[in-house]
Amino acid sequence: MTGRLILRVTAAVLGVVVVGAGLTDAHTKASGGKDPRDKLQLMAPADPGGGWDTVAREIQSSVDAHGLSRATEVLNVPGAGGTIGLSRLANQSGKGNKLMMSGAVMTGAVQTTDSATTLDDVTPIARLADDYEVVVVPKDSPFRTVEDLMSAWRAEPRSVAIGGGSAGGTDHLFAGMLLRAAGMKTSELNYIAYAGGGEVVTGLLDGGLDVGVSSYAEFAGQIEAGKLRALGVSAKRPLEGVDIPTFVEQDVDASLANWRGVVAPPELSDAQRAELEKIVTTVHGSEQWQDAVERNGWKDTFQTGEEFRSFLESETARIKRISEELGLS
Repeated sequence: MTGRLILRVTAAVLGVVVVGAGLTDAHTKASGGKDPRDKLQLMAPADPGGGWDTVAREIQSSVDAHGLSRATEVLNVPGAGGTIGLSRLANQSGKGNKLMMSGAVMTGAVQTTDSATTLDDVTPIARLADDYEVVVVPKDSPFRTVEDLMSAWRAEPRSVAIGGGSAGGTDHLFAGMLLRAAGMKTSELNYIAYAGGGEVVTGLLDGGLDVGVSSYAEFAGQIEAGKLRALGVSAKRPLEGVDIPTFVEQDVDASLANWRGVVAPPELSDAQRAELEKIVTTVHGSEQWQDAVERNGWKDTFQTGEEFRSFLESETARIKRISEELGLS
């Protein structure tokens, strides 16, 4: 009797294990392979140290601080203005534990590289904040003002080497807008594309570049250290906490915002998309994220759902129009 009882209990336990395994497998399939609460992968489609990498690591800090996922990972996939990362994300259909940083840079790169993959091929999750372009020169540069730079462009535009992020991105677009504001043809712009803001800083400090353009966060440390001097910021209105005049304030008709946001793989279920939106919404409301917005000179422009999808449509059309006007696409 004792032996039979042991066999019955063993069989019952094994049955529970089998059922439990079946439930776990069903949950795994329902969450697209992995649950973002178990492991959340944040893709920065650029080199470490750049704007997208900064956003990804700020999100990671908030997720970790609030226990929104048991494990987070930042994955850098650089190249072609973020379109290599975009293509990779588009091929991960149904995986609900992945978020990729996106923004106006990627929208522009899709246009200029004629990328087969666009933001229509992924799932919009949230717009987080707007970033702005800052134009800087080395501390010993002869360009003391924006007018000095424009005068040099008018005299010999190709003599001024200006560096920024990938071709067709917001750095490139804004450099073209400034050259056009100086009354010159954008085809005469001597623009050197780099993989990230860190390389632009190196080019400025070692003498390879005359002018640099990137986000405020990527130049802030060198500006504060006195190694770089800012000529202006691309916002329409002065930025709180950023002591740099806008170009508009300096009578230069040029302004451009670089939005920062997150997208996910295609073909997510409503539940998967809602879970990612919930995580990002919690991040947005956290003290860590609000501190990051202030520290990096961003403007809070949080959107999700249909509001963000509508913004993406209008933003794609806007960037396409600017790219065509500047002859960059």
